[in-house]
Amino acid sequence: MSTSSGARRSRTSYQCGECGHGTARWAGRCPQCQAWGSLTESSAPPPALRRISAVPPARPAQRLRDIDARSVATRPSGVGELDRVLGGGLVPGGVILLAGEPGVGKSTLLLAVAQSWAAGGHGRALIVTGEETAEQVRLRAGRLGAVHEDLYLAAETELSSVLAHVDEVRPGLLIVDSVQTIADASVDGATGGVSQVRAVAAALTAAAKQRSIACVLVGHVTKDGSVAGPRVLEHLVDVVLYFEGDRHSTLRLVRGVKNRFGPADEIGCFCMTEGGIESMADPSGLFLSEQRFDVPGTCATVMVQGRRALPVEIQTLVGPPGGGAHRTVSGLDPARVSMVLAVLQRWAGLSVSGCDVLAATVGGARTTEPTADLALAMAVWSSVRDIPLPRTMVVLGELGLSGDVRPVPGVARRLIEAARLGFDHAIVPRGGHGDAPAGMRVSEAADLTEALRALGEGALGSTDVVVNLRGGRPG
Repeated sequence: MSTSSGARRSRTSYQCGECGHGTARWAGRCPQCQAWGSLTESSAPPPALRRISAVPPARPAQRLRDIDARSVATRPSGVGELDRVLGGGLVPGGVILLAGEPGVGKSTLLLAVAQSWAAGGHGRALIVTGEETAEQVRLRAGRLGAVHEDLYLAAETELSSVLAHVDEVRPGLLIVDSVQTIADASVDGATGGVSQVRAVAAALTAAAKQRSIACVLVGHVTKDGSVAGPRVLEHLVDVVLYFEGDRHSTLRLVRGVKNRFGPADEIGCFCMTEGGIESMADPSGLFLSEQRFDVPGTCATVMVQGRRALPVEIQTLVGPPGGGAHRTVSGLDPARVSMVLAVLQRWAGLSVSGCDVLAATVGGARTTEPTADLALAMAVWSSVRDIPLPRTMVVLGELGLSGDVRPVPGVARRLIEAARLGFDHAIVPRGGHGDAPAGMRVSEAADLTEALRALGEGALGSTDVVVNLRGGRPG
């Protein structure tokens, strides 16, 4: 009796639906990928170890230098900002996963990409839609002017039918909108489930690489902004892009987080208009406010995304004491905002305890760079003291917990872009900035005290007190 029960226990195992990790006991959280509620019972016995005999390979190994890679060279999609993020364009056989919130404009962007691809003479483009009817897509394409004789459309939700369309049309570009709506009849599970998404993505990836087709898969996102479905989906594809933007704003950003063919930290800027979506080749100044007078609580910095330097204005508002000490952050890292407030209280004698603090970036910009620390500190200081900072000043630097200003990468490139937009004064960490751009005055600061003193007597005012880090508390 005990032997029988022991045999049943040995045959029962649990497998994670996210990463495939197997375990003998059930747990609420996968010990491998840390996903919650992903372990399901599997009665299949573990495969026994066996010896695999070698068989002749389909293609012999080649010397790396003898392989001709010209057939998979990047081809421009016709959408400049997307090509910038991709590292030059679409790669035949490459698979791209484009994720974004509903209504942000993913289908509109890809419709423009398909039309530009077909019009550019790169071959046929096939759009497979599982969320709309063919008539609905045709109506939108007519409104956007995205109609071409080499642009094909199929409304399908069955994987075998999608592959049949691919064999019939023989496209150079395949767009699947979306991967969560396609189902494989040979795989158990509901459409959009973990097993279905994994099987569909694997089949489409294999088909794209076998036929040298540039493939774009549209993916849904969860509430926390990550790609819905199994994590292995991001490992299967070559490129992972996030399409971001507030539906109440015309600004859209394509952010690369994984790219096997180019830089993985580039962003592309787009503008959503009535006629479709347009690339913004020069987005400098997009994240700066247009007000013409100095306002307390604002300070400009320069963030770097890939090879692009973008000036960003940080705005803060500190309420009077007794407001409840709420912290509201938009576009910045909340953890770094809390750290900067603690550094200001300890080393600049600037107490915000019991005060509401609101911090945000202009234009929907998102930055988690430590480079914005010093600019955030100056903006909070300006709001509390009610002293406006010069609008032609830009501030760069990472703040340490001891109040020191640490160096940041790419200072020279950031200053050149700031000078091009009319900034004439910069506060930067000591050393490493090179020659100052023409017409710009550069002040170096080793700590928070020197950064505040670099504002000058006129900005500080006669009654303002600046703490000396080497002298302890402010006098």
